Amino acid sequence: MTEFAILDFIQEHLRTPVGDMLMPLITRLGNGGFLWILTGLILLVQKKHRKAGILVLASLAMEILFCNVYLKNAVAAPRPCDLNPSVALLIPKPADFSFPSGHTGASFAAVTALFLGKVRGWYWFLIPAVLIAFSRLYLYVHFPSDILGGIVVGILSAILAWAGMYVICRVQKKRERG
Repeated sequence: MTEFAILDFIQEHLRTPVGDMLMPLITRLGNGGFLWILTGLILLVQKKHRKAGILVLASLAMEILFCNVYLKNAVAAPRPCDLNPSVALLIPKPADFSFPSGHTGASFAAVTALFLGKVRGWYWFLIPAVLIAFSRLYLYVHFPSDILGGIVVGILSAILAWAGMYVICRVQKKRERG
């Protein structure tokens, strides 16, 4: 099955009036990483979860660098709506390139950071992450490979941020001990 076949299947068999109303709202949660930045900030103000909040925000920063600053411009992949303009979009056409999905990358960077930060109930955040990723397919602004690329970039961004925080904490503890 080609990527267009998957997108066409979604358009022909899964698209509904309710979905047409909900998917733009769901995708907006991921605009600019809004939901995930808010999650990180909420954790940051709680003493118990401060390190997890820092990890979420650091993971998002890494994901933005890898995805939006570097990979999108290096790969310069067109979006499905650029290649097949016959599908009516439910949101404004994004101006940047397609690969990888920044919405998906941010979502999975945050969820992975919540997991690595040992936040109880982190798995519940998979629900909006998966919905945001699916919304990008439903809205015809990403190919499935863009979504998979975003998942990989997001997970790797969180792992790198976690490793960086681990090293910083170890160095700090050594300095404190003298």
